[in-house]
Amino acid sequence: MKRIAFALTAIALTAAAHAQVSVTDAWVRATVAQQKATGAFMQLKSAQDAKLVAGQSPAAGVVEIHEMMHENNMMKMREMKDGLPLPAGQTVELTPGGYHIMLMDLKHQVKDGETVPLTLVVEGKDGKRENIEVKAPVRPLNTAAGQGMSSHGAMKH
Repeated sequence: MKRIAFALTAIALTAAAHAQVSVTDAWVRATVAQQKATGAFMQLKSAQDAKLVAGQSPAAGVVEIHEMMHENNMMKMREMKDGLPLPAGQTVELTPGGYHIMLMDLKHQVKDGETVPLTLVVEGKDGKRENIEVKAPVRPLNTAAGQGMSSHGAMKH
């Protein structure tokens, strides 16, 4: 009986060590023919301190985490090579003009009404990684942050 209790405690502690990140309002901006890059946007909330470190999608050859910022009166975009921090209990917004996921080397045009599968890789403080599968609906080119969003297509973990 003690062994079972010990095993259950170990399992519970292991489960608690995972980042437990929820993803809501995921969407991808549609592209025009021949366009080779687009952005993915969403809200991320982690139960524990973690960071978004990578992503993958069958729709793109390259997936990177980016940040837009003002520098010398110009908007500049840069890859966040060390990942995007996800402070415990706080919602981190990925929006046009802010943090976002770049889908580059697109395999085909991304059209309004389609769904783009994404795999997000989140790393906890303990270094353990968790994959989160997201199905992000494609929104029209002129969609701005907050328009046409719903929790449809997002998965929670």
